[in-house]
Order: sequence, then structure tokens, then C-alpha cells
Amino acid sequence: MVSRLVLGCGAVGRTLVSALADRRGSVLVCCENEHRIETLRSDRVAARRADPTDPETFAAVARPVDVVVVASDDPAVNRAAADLAREHYPDAFVLAYAGKEPAAETRLEIESVADRVIDGEATAAADLVERVGEASMRPRRLRRVLRSIEGALAVVTHDNPDPDAIASALALGEIARTTGREADICYFGEITHQENRALVNVLDVDLRELEPGDIDDYDGIALVDHSRPGVNDQLPEDTPVDVLIDHHPPRAPVEARFVDLRSDVGATSTLLVEYLRQLGIDIDETVATALLYGIRVDTDDFRREASTVDFDAAAFLLPFTDESVLERIATPSMSAETLESMGRAISNREVRGSVLVSHIEDLHERDALAQSADQLLDIEGIRTTLVYGIIDGTVYCSGRTRGAALDIGETLRDAFDRIGSGGGHADMAGAQIPLGLLGESDETELADIVHDLIVERFFTAIEARPSVRSADQFTEDDREDSGPARG
Repeated sequence: MVSRLVLGCGAVGRTLVSALADRRGSVLVCCENEHRIETLRSDRVAARRADPTDPETFAAVARPVDVVVVASDDPAVNRAAADLAREHYPDAFVLAYAGKEPAAETRLEIESVADRVIDGEATAAADLVERVGEASMRPRRLRRVLRSIEGALAVVTHDNPDPDAIASALALGEIARTTGREADICYFGEITHQENRALVNVLDVDLRELEPGDIDDYDGIALVDHSRPGVNDQLPEDTPVDVLIDHHPPRAPVEARFVDLRSDVGATSTLLVEYLRQLGIDIDETVATALLYGIRVDTDDFRREASTVDFDAAAFLLPFTDESVLERIATPSMSAETLESMGRAISNREVRGSVLVSHIEDLHERDALAQSADQLLDIEGIRTTLVYGIIDGTVYCSGRTRGAALDIGETLRDAFDRIGSGGGHADMAGAQIPLGLLGESDETELADIVHDLIVERFFTAIEARPSVRSADQFTEDDREDSGPARG
């Protein structure tokens, strides 16, 4: 909820307060005019008599404050109040009134500390309300948090990053550099999917593969395309986060100094395009090409969870991209090992109604799971797939669904959150389950235990979802006919 503080309440200020009082969030007015305070209170607006140029006024206001509106009739008072607002609320959006016809010097002085400066008559109030909306505040709050970081910033993607994560990190790094901060794109794991490798190689993206303890080299941490340290990355769970930008709905509360979680868009790259545009940052060919490819991949070329905002972002990026480079990234060669992994997934499939579960033994590349889950979804009669495999003591799962009454992200959360972590989108998701003590079992016994664990929890989670039952995702008879035996 947005918290707004109004300092001074002249003619423009009164009009503004009336408009702000009807918006979601809280409004507190601090003004020296006792009659005006009484009038505001009679209109059920929180107001107190206080000098907007007195530091004690700010000490008495509860934090945090998201927006400060400086709107007395005296430009000199507004200049002093804006100074104090910036000092006390460095992450707030400050909008200040410079007067009806301010001198150029006065306006420049107020502009030096405020995010937006307005002048003229009270009739401009409707426009002002729009200017202090959430969409207008986000870019400035982001830039302010980035400026406050004293040293280098680590922009951390999720493990084994995909194009959306890489592109988002690349764009956020560009934004950080405009604030004077050095930024590295960081990740744990491997980049094994051939399209992901092509993106990095063709665009010559500089990334740092992190090892435990490397994060201590940085003074600031940003997460992109995921939202919790220690979940789908190898950061300590208590890692303090400065910036968090993601389009996946979180299962649990998240914390950061700046948070932008919007699940109504198809890609995190779309959100970063918005920041670049609103901050007026020039987009070069590399960043534009990466962002467009990130949007295309995460929306499956605008066929999956795409919004009008995704289309708008793609249209904006297109003139800055190199189509031949996009083609080279999108059509890389596939390694023989990846094809062999997909072949094993096909051989090991188990089908129950329209649901297919498979596994890949001797898994070397996690991306083979996602590719196999995608390919197996093309089998006639299949609407949901789950493919799993084991790497370095962890079971990784990749799920897909198409045209089914099943939210695969919620299903994997329900199935595996108690023993690991799971989640994602309605039609594309993943999960990780650490083996722990099970890893001490012999290879054959371990394979059987993991298979039973994954299959039982997955189908139990499916059965528990009423929408799936009503859609006959699978029947009890299907459970008895499990299809081909595990290979």
C-alpha cells in the first residue's frame, strides 16, 4: 500500500489532497495553517499542524514513505521542505510545486532535489495525481536504491539461467551503470541448453559463474526472474536483497529494499523494457536483442501467458534488434548427448490418461529435462508432462501442460514444497528436491525410491485439485494401466 506525505497545503496542495484521498493508500498532511488542518480533518483526511521545514516534523512521521508531495504556496518553503524530504526519505518519490510563475533559478533549485517539479495553477492537479502513481514511482525508486549501494552490484539469475533471466540481468546491469554502480551478471550452475549458450556466445554476454562465498565480493544483491535467495539459486537463504524483479507469482512472502513482482506479464524482460523506456536509457543492439529473445522464449512466441504489455515491449524493441542474430540464437545445433537424453525420456515414459511422467538416468544437463518435457507434450493424447533426473545429489523436475484444467506451477508447489521447492507458471514449471540421506542408497535402490516419491507426490497433487477431477485429467482405471515399464 502506497504511503503519501504532503508537506504544506496551499491552493494546489488542497486540490491535490482531495484527489489523493480517493486513491488507495494512506495520506498524511503536515501544514502550519491551523484552519486548513481543521478543514482537512473534517473531511476525514489525516492532518497535523507542523512546520514542513522543521526536521522534527519528519522525525514524527512513521516510515516508510513512498511519495512526498511538497505543495505550499511559498517556493522558498517548498525548496527547504524538498531538501529535508530527500534527506529523510531517500527512496521516496518527491514531487514539488515551484509556484505559479517561478523564476528559472528557483525551479532549478527545486529540480535538484525533487523527482518531478510542477508549476502553474491548481487545474494541473489531475495530471499531478497521475504523475505520482505506482507506475511512475517504480523506475525512480529503483534508481534511488541502486544509487545507495556503495560498491559493486551482483545481479543474480536463477540457477542455469534461461534467456529471460540473462536478458533481464543484462538490462538491469545497464540501469545500474547509469547510476554509477558497477554490475556483474552472476549465476550458479551451468548454461547447457543450446539456445541459452547461443544467446551468451553470439551476443558475447559477460557472465560470472559463482562459487560458494563469491557473493561476499559484492556490496549489493539483485535477483531477477526469481524471488527468494536459496530457492532456485545457491545463495544463503538469509542473504539481504536490494532489488528484486520477477514475473513469477511467489509462494511465500519476499523481502527486498525494492520489489517489483508482476505476474500479469509473460516475461521479466518485459518489465525491464518498461524501466529502460521510462528512465530514458538508450537501448543498444545487444540488450534489445537479448530482451526480445527473452520475451519470445518465455511466452513461447506469444502463445503462452502473453499480455498486451509483452506485445508492446516486443514492438518497441524490434527496431533496435538484429534479426539475423535472433535467427542464429533461435536455431542452434543440438548436441548428440541432448538428443540421447530426450530419447531416454521417450523410452522411460509412463502414461496415465493424459498425464505423462518420465525420467532421464545419467543426466548431465538440466536443460534436457525442459526440452524433453516440451517434446513429450506433443505426443497424441498427452496434456501434461513431468520429466525428472538427478544431478549432484538433487532431483530436478520439469513440468509442462497444455490445454488442461491444471495449473502445473501450483501442482508442483503442492507436490514438492514440503521436501524441496517447486513452482512456476500455469503451463510451465519446475521443482528441486535434495536427496539428503537417500543419496547413501545404492544406485538401483535410489532410482526406485526417487521414482516412487516423484510419481506418488505428483499424482496425489493432481488428484487433490478439483478442477482437474472435473476435467477427467486421468481416471482411476488409468492409474492401473501405467503404460510402458521404466527403463
